[in-house]
Amino acid sequence: MTESEFLVAAEATLGALEAALERANDNDELDVECSRRGNVLEIEFIDNGSKIIVNSQAPMQELWIAAKSGGFHYKLKGDVWRNTRDDSEFFSALSTMVGEQGGTTLQLQP
Repeated sequence: MTESEFLVAAEATLGALEAALERANDNDELDVECSRRGNVLEIEFIDNGSKIIVNSQAPMQELWIAAKSGGFHYKLKGDVWRNTRDDSEFFSALSTMVGEQGGTTLQLQP
């Protein structure tokens, strides 16, 4: 994959994630505030002040997540972002992390 192909895929994923979280916030499913600075998406949980940071790492061609539960790296395999350690899927794993930190069940999808 070229760097420009990676950047397009990463941007689409970050944009979809941000839109899904904003919809959940607007629908009163989750109380979060998202802020985006370039390749970094910061998700702040209003009730407890905790954060999840999602960012793209172009040199490694990975998406990284930093959450209370740890740090995770995801590579694009076909059209699915997969954890480099346990092969879990990005949106499924992030749904679990959001649930743990936000205290609610939310199913994020690509």
